[in-house]
Amino acid sequence: MKAAVVREVGDADALKVENDFPVPKMGAGQVIVKNEFAGINFIDTYHRKGLYARDLPFVGGQEGGGTVAAVSDEAAAQGIKVGDRVAYSVFGSYAEYTAVPAGKLLPVPEGLGLDVATSCVVQGMTAHYLTSSAHADLIKEGEWCLIHGVGGGTCQWAAQMAKIRGYKVIGTVSKGKESIGQSLGCDELIVCDEVPGTSYEDYESVDIVGRVMDVTGGEGVKCVIDGIGKSTVDISIDSLARRGIFISFGNASGAVPAFPVLRLIGKSAYVTRPKLLDYTVKRDELVWRADEIFGWLKDGKLNVAVDTTFPLDDAAEGHKYLEAGKSKGKVLYKI
Repeated sequence: MKAAVVREVGDADALKVENDFPVPKMGAGQVIVKNEFAGINFIDTYHRKGLYARDLPFVGGQEGGGTVAAVSDEAAAQGIKVGDRVAYSVFGSYAEYTAVPAGKLLPVPEGLGLDVATSCVVQGMTAHYLTSSAHADLIKEGEWCLIHGVGGGTCQWAAQMAKIRGYKVIGTVSKGKESIGQSLGCDELIVCDEVPGTSYEDYESVDIVGRVMDVTGGEGVKCVIDGIGKSTVDISIDSLARRGIFISFGNASGAVPAFPVLRLIGKSAYVTRPKLLDYTVKRDELVWRADEIFGWLKDGKLNVAVDTTFPLDDAAEGHKYLEAGKSKGKVLYKI
């Protein structure tokens, strides 16, 4: 089968398309999905670079959508049938076929495109746990939340979901993506210059902490959702209100450097570094998150922007596009 494979970690060109990679074997309780789309996410670039270690070689990706091509007896007993439209998150989605445990499948509702459904699985689920669970209820309805990079993929979702939850949202965005930020319903939008030669926010171009304090009457925010990393860690911590929580979930600008826990004492702050797998451990939690997301999409409360679709043959270009900060929504491969 065709697959985008990493045999040696490195830059985007380490992601090589192979036409004769073995089709995965279906284990007990699994199905084989014939992929139509695969999502491209920043975590995929961390695996490719070796920041998050994987055994080599490996097929890239961990988000896909397509139709069920083969069903194990155990999966059939759960009512799963060949031809079912599904989305999922397991390793190995940058390929024509992926073996997926039945418990990881999300049935795609009628009327919802597989491209949109695929977009929901990692970015949508991530935004859901960030706005519903990772803050440990330290933010309440009507309180302020700061979300960095709302012009990009995951945090477009997060800004909308935070509003659905009843939080007041301050978003940061680059000038080139300002129109996207304005479409999300943020209560306050902080527009940053772009780093020369990129589409990334220059977080030193605006006094973000000062703006946050002005907007919140000097109190700060109860929650910061930060997928940027190295460039925003100081801003995030300094923007917190008393007993607020800094949720660091990504490294778009580089990994967050170590800092002394004593730094949090000023406002008795909290910090967490979560990941999606720990918030979808059980099937019922996975389904609850998916049902809310699909329901919001159906009701028009949530809008998903598929920015660009690359053919799998251009696998390296998809990673380069994402890492350059060019995306204004979800980036996919068409298998």
